[in-house]
Amino acid sequence: MSRKRVKLLVDSLTRSSKHFNKSEVECLVNLFDTLVAKASSHFAGAGFDRTVFRDTLHSAFGLTDEVMLDRVFSAFDRSNTGSITVVEWVEGLGVLLRGTLEEKMKCKIDLYANIWYLKPSKTSANIHLLAQWGHSSSCISSSSSSAWKQKWRKYKMGVKDLVEIALKKMDYDHDGKLSFTDFEKAVREESLLLEAFGPCLPDIKSIIAFEQKVFRETPK
Repeated sequence: MSRKRVKLLVDSLTRSSKHFNKSEVECLVNLFDTLVAKASSHFAGAGFDRTVFRDTLHSAFGLTDEVMLDRVFSAFDRSNTGSITVVEWVEGLGVLLRGTLEEKMKCKIDLYANIWYLKPSKTSANIHLLAQWGHSSSCISSSSSSAWKQKWRKYKMGVKDLVEIALKKMDYDHDGKLSFTDFEKAVREESLLLEAFGPCLPDIKSIIAFEQKVFRETPK
C-alpha cells in the first residue's frame, strides 16, 4: 500500500476511533501489515486468518481457550469473511484494550450467547448450558483408568457446582436464566464477575505490556 493510501486510511480510522489517537492507529496499522504478511496468501493482503489471530492473542495476552478465541475472532470478523480487515482489527482492539465497562459487558454477553448457541438479542442460559462451559474438549476415552474417570467426574461436578453458585448470585429475577440485565447488574456490583464464565478479555498487565510494545515508537 502506498504512503498516500496509508495516510488516508489512518486519517479515516482515527476519525472513527473512540479509543486511539492518530499515532496509535498508525502503530496498529503497521502491526496489522506485519500480521497479514504471516497469513495465507488466500486473502491477498486484505487481512489475516483465524490462525494468525489466535496466535497473536495467545502471544500478546496469554489467552488460551480455543473455543473462546474462536468466538472473539468471530466478534472481530463482522463481515464474516474468515479474515480480519484493518478496520475490524483497529475497532476490535479498541474494545479489547480500552473499551468502556458497557462495551466490555456487551462483548462478553454476546460471546457467551454465541458459545451457548443462543441469539444475543435473547441472551439467556440455564444451568445445564452453563455447566458445559467447564467441559473439556478432550473427552475421556473408554480405555482411561477408573481412577482417572473418577477424578474427571468429580471435576465436572465441581464445575457444575461453581456455575450454579455463580448463576444463583447473578440471577436477580430468579427465573433460572441469565439475561443481559442480570449480567449488567451483577458486574456493576462486582466487576470480577465480568470474567465469571471464562476469560476472553486481556488483563490489565498484559494490556499495558502490549501497548508499551506496540506504541513505544511513534511512526514516522
